Amino acid sequence: MAVSVSGSPARWLRERLASRDAQPTGLRTETEVRAAYDRYGGELLGFAFRALGDRQLAEDVVQETFVRAWRSPRGFDPGQGSLRTWLFAIARNGVVDAMRRRSAREGAGHSSWDVVAESERPSEADAVDQLLERVQLGEALQRLSPEHREAVVEVYFGGRTCAELGVPASTMRSRLYYGVRALRLILEENGWLAP
Repeated sequence: MAVSVSGSPARWLRERLASRDAQPTGLRTETEVRAAYDRYGGELLGFAFRALGDRQLAEDVVQETFVRAWRSPRGFDPGQGSLRTWLFAIARNGVVDAMRRRSAREGAGHSSWDVVAESERPSEADAVDQLLERVQLGEALQRLSPEHREAVVEVYFGGRTCAELGVPASTMRSRLYYGVRALRLILEENGWLAP
C-alpha cells in the first residue's frame, strides 16, 4: 500500500488516523520483523519510490531499511515515537544515501552547466522531507486528545473556520489554542521541531 500524498493534507491525516490498529512493538524476533514488514513495507516502498522514481532502487532501500532496523533494535525507543516513524527515518536516510550514490555514478558524465541547472531545480530530497514531515505530524497528532486533534486538523489543514465545526466558536478556538500548544510540545520533545 503506497502512501498517497496528493489531495488535501486534512484528508490524508484523517485517513491515517482512522486506519490505526494494533502495531508491532519492535523488531527483536523474525516474527516481529515480518509483522512490521507486512504493516509498513508497502508504505515504505511508496515513500522510497516517490522519492527515487526507480522501483528497483526503492525496493533495495526498503530491504536495507528492515535490515538496518533488525540489526539495531535497541535504536527504537517507544517513548520517542512509533515503530513506523522510526522505520521512516531509517528509510529517509536510505533514500538520501541512494540519491547520493546515484548522483556520484552519474556525476562523471555531467558538465558544469548540468550541475548549475540541477541546483536551480527543487531537490528530490525536498519531496522526501515533506513526506517525512507529514508522517511525523501524523504521529504527533495521534498523541493529542480527539477534540484537540479535530480542531487542529479541521482548522489548520482543512481550512475551515472555528464557527463551521458545530461547536461554539469560543470552545473551538480554545481547543485549537491548546491543541496547537500541545502539538508544538510533542514535536519539540521528539526533536522534530527546534525548541
